[in-house]
Amino acid sequence: MRRSAVSKVICPSFLQTALTVGIVAIGASGAAWADDERPVKIGVLGDHSSPLANLGGPALAEAVRMAVEDFGGVVLGKKIEITTADNQAKTDIGATIARRWFDIENVDVITDVTGSAIAFAVMELSRDKKKNVLVTASGSSDITGAKCSPYTTHWNYDTYALAQTAGSSLASKGEKWFYITVDYAFGHSVEKDSISAVTRAGAKVVGATRAPLDTHDFSSYLLTAQASGADIIALANAGGNLHNNMKQAAEFGLTERGQKLVPLVAFIDDIHALGLNSTQGVRFATAFYWDASGKSRGFSQRFFERTKRMPNQNMAATYDAVTHYLRAVQAVQTKDAEKVAAKMREMPVGGLLNNAYVRKDGRVVYDMYVVETKKTEDSKSGWDLLRVTDVVPGAKAFRPVESGGCPLVK
Repeated sequence: MRRSAVSKVICPSFLQTALTVGIVAIGASGAAWADDERPVKIGVLGDHSSPLANLGGPALAEAVRMAVEDFGGVVLGKKIEITTADNQAKTDIGATIARRWFDIENVDVITDVTGSAIAFAVMELSRDKKKNVLVTASGSSDITGAKCSPYTTHWNYDTYALAQTAGSSLASKGEKWFYITVDYAFGHSVEKDSISAVTRAGAKVVGATRAPLDTHDFSSYLLTAQASGADIIALANAGGNLHNNMKQAAEFGLTERGQKLVPLVAFIDDIHALGLNSTQGVRFATAFYWDASGKSRGFSQRFFERTKRMPNQNMAATYDAVTHYLRAVQAVQTKDAEKVAAKMREMPVGGLLNNAYVRKDGRVVYDMYVVETKKTEDSKSGWDLLRVTDVVPGAKAFRPVESGGCPLVK
């Protein structure tokens, strides 16, 4: 029987289409198979060179190595790989490194991500590339707010939690607060969150002054704070600014006259650098203190043996973040970012951070500590600097999930 002209035209076209679809399907499944055949690779994108490098940097990368070693060094039958890089505290450099890691070097997850602007850039890339991000060194509450991502979890403090913890624990009805604030977006945000918290507690804000980022001489700002008659002088700055501010406050004898200092973003590193003589009576909020429990002491002593320093809250958060990520990968038996992220939100954390869990918006919620510097005579070693005075439950410390504006929360 003679075949029709129609069949001569249609059949080759149909076969070509079917063949193309088959090749694409095989290619897609083959790419997914090949991705899971590669070892899990963790990128530690930190700040190794700015004045804030001591809050993360190489020591934070050591927390990643400890987490991998404690996990056993292997997941999905392959040895876990770690790569590190310095973002130099520059958004363009951080984004370029992250893109290269995702596109060329087969990095599956990025952690550390020092600096909120860098965090937002990396989060956008991770959305496009469908890769996980564990933010452990950036403080913006927008990371799990309006800019939240299904692939991102936020492990270290955020500005809301620090302000709410300090405000709810340290502010009391009728108390007077004064703010010395670094004059850029970070300082403004911390000050705003703190004022909201302390006024809810019944305290009164009697004034505020703004100091440029490069300020070295805080004498005029401290004199204004002293003259305000405030009970509490809140310092909405960090790093070198905070160090200069606190040193000069000690020289002015403000705490000796009865005024108390509350740095809104402080680390044990700051107290260690300044010394107890310059930080007497200072109180602040933190997610972690190395001597708070047997578990924290055990981890911290091992960390000290490797780095010759005690871990701060970012480093403890990083250890928990990497451990939790690897447990999720093991549980779902794939590196697929969506499946891993969903599992991370389902599983309990159970690490160094107290009573921690991961919310829908990616915010890791846990109890926060309020700490106070020890008297010099009570300190038994170089890092024996603080005592815990209060514990604020995570549900009270962190912003309610429905209030952040995260599109993932319905």
